[in-house]
Formats: sequence, structure tokens, C-alpha cells
Amino acid sequence: MTDTFKRLESAECDSRRPLGEILDAIRFNDDGLIPAIAQQHDSGEVLMMAWMNRESLEETLDTGQVCYWSRSRGKLWRKGESSGQQQRLKRAALDCDGDTLLLQVEQTGPACHTGRRNCFYVVLEGEEARIASAPLIDPAALYGKP
Repeated sequence: MTDTFKRLESAECDSRRPLGEILDAIRFNDDGLIPAIAQQHDSGEVLMMAWMNRESLEETLDTGQVCYWSRSRGKLWRKGESSGQQQRLKRAALDCDGDTLLLQVEQTGPACHTGRRNCFYVVLEGEEARIASAPLIDPAALYGKP
């Protein structure tokens, strides 16, 4: 844990620190990434987990439109740029160690590339895995694939 986050443990409620100081102290992994959990702001539903680098986090904070880092594409991924299913940032928070983000968002339509509301639809139950939800939208329709 960085000294910054160690000092924040004893900080008084509603005390403030410069954003740059906190961004500098974030514990990005060796690839320069931090896990970001997206949660629907009003219901608490966990929608998805993706990765952010500093650039995508700064863009998200600046614009209010959630932007992730796509590991598979090796570039910024503005949620909804190809599907139209955007996330508007309502609140961003770091965990106590500065190594995980919680993004409370307003999700437009499904969050998952499978067309489901959230990415957590494979439920592990005893000796089985159960598919707990159906797609809201056909993924081919989301991404314009025949």
C-alpha cells in the first residue's frame, strides 16, 4: 500500500486531497491497469468488471462517459462506442488500498457484450453452473453482425 493510502486511513470524514495526488498513488498493476467494477447507481446491481489505465480513468472523470482500456484491442474502449449501450458516470471511488475502482453508473441497456443486462449470468450452484438470464438484445443486433 502506498503512503498516500495509508495516510487516508486516518483522514477525517469529508477531508479532501488533490486529485492528482490520489491518481499518482493508485496501485496500477504491472501492465498499468486497475480493475474497475461497474455498478448501477440506483439499484446496486453489479454490471461488469473491466480494466482502466490512467488515461481512461482521467477521460472518464473529465467527460462523465465511462472509458475503459481494452486489453484485447490494446486501446481505449469508450463503453457503447459500437453497441450504443453507454455508461454515464455518477460516482467513482477507490478501495482502501488504491488498487480497485468502483464506478457507479447509469447504464443504457445491456452492459454485457452477450446482450445481457450484466456480465454475471453464469451462476455456480453446487456441482453445476446455471445460466441465470437471457439476452435482452441479440448480440448480433448490438454490434451490427449478420
